[in-house]
Amino acid sequence: MSIEVSNLTKVYGEQKAVNGISFKINKGEIVGFLGPNGAGKSTTMKMVTGYLLPDAGNASVCGVDVKTHPLDTKKKIGYLPEANPLYYDMYVKEYLGFIADVHTIGNKQQAISKVIELTGLTPESHKKIGQLSKGYKQRVGLAAALIHDPEVLILDEPTSGLDPNQIVEIREVIKRLGENKTVLFSSHIMQEVQAICDRVIIINKGNIVADDKLSKLQESNNSNKVLVKFKENVDAAFLRRLTSVSAVNKTEDESFVLDGEDMTEIRKQLMELALQNNFNIVSLQTESRSLEEVFRSLTN
Repeated sequence: MSIEVSNLTKVYGEQKAVNGISFKINKGEIVGFLGPNGAGKSTTMKMVTGYLLPDAGNASVCGVDVKTHPLDTKKKIGYLPEANPLYYDMYVKEYLGFIADVHTIGNKQQAISKVIELTGLTPESHKKIGQLSKGYKQRVGLAAALIHDPEVLILDEPTSGLDPNQIVEIREVIKRLGENKTVLFSSHIMQEVQAICDRVIIINKGNIVADDKLSKLQESNNSNKVLVKFKENVDAAFLRRLTSVSAVNKTEDESFVLDGEDMTEIRKQLMELALQNNFNIVSLQTESRSLEEVFRSLTN
């Protein structure tokens, strides 16, 4: 298990920022960690990385307890915090060399060249960090998180400040890294999460309100719909007789939108209806809610 969190808790005064949460992440998983501002995302990430001590509960990385062996766990983690801490008076290669020395990397120059190429820093690598755009500063932070080739990557808003082209490039970097590393990252960009992750953890007011495959999260709610179109002229009242259907609406293109709790059962009953009445189904598909809709319903 690459990341294991058990009953993790952090309290500030009378407010529970993180309220006894638990989850596990395996090697090779890219997991999106979502939640509104102030939900406890960054606090959780800081506790997993050892930058913040929990008030209760435990976190371990690659089987190593974060609380009892903080230095050992930091060696296994690449961390890009939301507030990306950089030395603006240092040159890009100079700063990455400094980080490499912190991690006592043997072939320092090779490691620097590798992360510069990986994060697309080559055109700006001769400049001081303070001269870079916000997007390139973010790339420097990502390069610093990767330079010691960690087993686990924890990225808090990794594409903050990047333009659309840069977001796509960094997204591809994260996907490639996820092939042999564990990646936990937070983002407010839902399209980004959908493009990268198979699994999503959603936290709200310090509590985990969802932890599942993205596809299951989108399907396991009453707002999913089945869209069906027949070759024949079928009356909507005919479809309302189906036991799994709660509502039927007809669209301008003569299709029907069917609501209900069990999408699989609705599709099954539609197929049986077509067979029994010699109807020809032109198209049949399930329309799931977007991740943004799921997020809003779970956090409002």
